[in-house]
Amino acid sequence: MKPQEVDKIWEQLVSKVSAMAERMQDKSPHRADKSGVYDSMPTWWWTSGFWPGMLWILFDMTNEPVFKEKAWKWDAELENWLHEGELGQLHHDVGFQFLPTAVIKYILTGDRDGKRIGLTAANFMAGRYNPVGKFIRAWNDDTWEKDKTTGWAIIDCSLNLSLLFWAANETSDPRFKHIATAHADTVLQHFIRPDGSVNHIVSFDAETGEFIESLGGQGFGPHSSWSRGQAWALYGMANTYRYTGEKRFLDAAKRVAHYFVACLPEDGVPYWDFRTPDLVDEPRDSSAGAIAASGLLEIAQLTDSAESRLYQSAAERILASLTQHCGTWDMPEHEAILLNATGHKPGNANVDVSLIYGDYYYVEAMAKLKGWSHRIF
Repeated sequence: MKPQEVDKIWEQLVSKVSAMAERMQDKSPHRADKSGVYDSMPTWWWTSGFWPGMLWILFDMTNEPVFKEKAWKWDAELENWLHEGELGQLHHDVGFQFLPTAVIKYILTGDRDGKRIGLTAANFMAGRYNPVGKFIRAWNDDTWEKDKTTGWAIIDCSLNLSLLFWAANETSDPRFKHIATAHADTVLQHFIRPDGSVNHIVSFDAETGEFIESLGGQGFGPHSSWSRGQAWALYGMANTYRYTGEKRFLDAAKRVAHYFVACLPEDGVPYWDFRTPDLVDEPRDSSAGAIAASGLLEIAQLTDSAESRLYQSAAERILASLTQHCGTWDMPEHEAILLNATGHKPGNANVDVSLIYGDYYYVEAMAKLKGWSHRIF
């Protein structure tokens, strides 16, 4: 993208997020359907950090106090769930919840409560680590099938690892880093396939740590290629390399990235799964594109100039496609930024809607093109 194109899109984004901030009030959004109105989920829901995260990025980039004011309370709101009963509502996704709230609040303002809350969340996440299987447990028993999920890990957790790496740096306690790195190595061994495609869910014996099977989860099947899972993997492994300097993680990130880019259709907006029997008329997932674009920009920063241009160009192509084909620029009544996202096609849930994490990673990626440097993932 040319600088003037990036500037134009950024101006549209600032205007759009400003309008969202006026309309959203205290909502904790997850999806917006064809009506264009975002729902409001309980704040323990895994997506609760993305809306305040957008506000913090806009504050950091514009210095407009309204964004800071609307984002300020969210880490304290989410902290309540760290002290509720048996913590049954929270799971591996605390990175998605507390990095864009407590951690970025601390980074940008020095707020000590933000630091405390972020470290509490990191301790919670570390407590889900299975040392025999070397994985961080995904969901809780009531999420899917009781007594089976104790041995489940999922590819989404790759990007939550940044919370542990941040905690290790902040406290000079390497235990957090060791757990995150061990889980990342399990991703290399059991999730990322030789061709760069990935599994969504992997089941282990929680007692012995032995691999049992891969499961389809939100993808078409256990051996398919769920596009958002691809995006979580390429971004997560790039971040793991950034924090550890271990080349095997960068190599894995690049392998997944090459697969993702090779699977993109001509218009650059990914299908929800790259391995359905027939892609004709299958729904797209703009959120997978936004996450992947932000991850590709990370890989571009981590490689030399010749390689860097390859990943930068791929990211910009995806962002240009999302802007052109999925943007709601001419729909002022629509609260979301991107259309055409897919949440859980096998479960017939949130198909061809807007999803807040798609909006977040689109904003994050565009901010990176504008020079944003306060990385939280």
